[in-house]
Amino acid sequence: MDADDSRAPKGSLRKFLEHLSGAGKAIGVLTSGGDAQGMNAAVRAVVRMGIYVGAKVYFIYEGYQGMVDGGSNIAEADWESVSSILQVGGTIIGSARCQAFRTREGRLKAACNLLQRGITNLCVIGGDGSLTGANLFRKEWSGLLEELARNGQIDKEAVQKYAYLNVVGMVGSIDNDFCGTDMTIGTDSALHRIIEVVDAIMTTAQSHQRTFVLEVMGRHCGYLALVSALACGADWVFLPESPPEEGWEEQMCVKLSEVMRVPWPLIAVVAMFLS
Repeated sequence: MDADDSRAPKGSLRKFLEHLSGAGKAIGVLTSGGDAQGMNAAVRAVVRMGIYVGAKVYFIYEGYQGMVDGGSNIAEADWESVSSILQVGGTIIGSARCQAFRTREGRLKAACNLLQRGITNLCVIGGDGSLTGANLFRKEWSGLLEELARNGQIDKEAVQKYAYLNVVGMVGSIDNDFCGTDMTIGTDSALHRIIEVVDAIMTTAQSHQRTFVLEVMGRHCGYLALVSALACGADWVFLPESPPEEGWEEQMCVKLSEVMRVPWPLIAVVAMFLS
């Protein structure tokens, strides 16, 4: 590659990061909705990167509920706050469904609580509902600030100073049902658990020549069902994106009857869990 090639990398990642500055900024990080393996690693990355660039980073405990309730639910994090959590499942800052945040009144309270700490940067780790709520919150932000000013809860200077809310969404969903990312947080671990279960029941299937039906998570996305079926050598799979054609019952029975004739049958039928 020529030295003057415009496509050549301009310095190292470390040099790039050295030019980033978070001085005077505050970041809030929360996990919302169902928990997913890997959320703690994401929280750790946000906290330590924020501190590295000189910003203040705040934990928002119990997701949007903690944002609405405020008080001790919003607490500043330090470097040690996220030590030894990489291998821990779930989320150390908690997660909860929040009906209050679905209302404008609830979002108004949340905005007020964030402004008390100067937080205008949010990192939301969650699924579809969580990220949809974050986007709505961002769209309403200026209107919420104006309403707080009319109510006398903040002054006009604060409206100008905190005029913009920046939101980063990190998809925490084992279903792998979001576009724009190869694999969502928790998907790989979910797939790993499915394969572990199949391995565990293999000897029983072989011993008794049984057919096992395995339901997996995923709702309307068949990624886990499809990939786990490929990984464990399932004989039949049901996917929401590809409903079975008429007469599938007979075809499946013929297929399973053929498999039963082999000496060591492991028959796994993977079905999509739609609820």
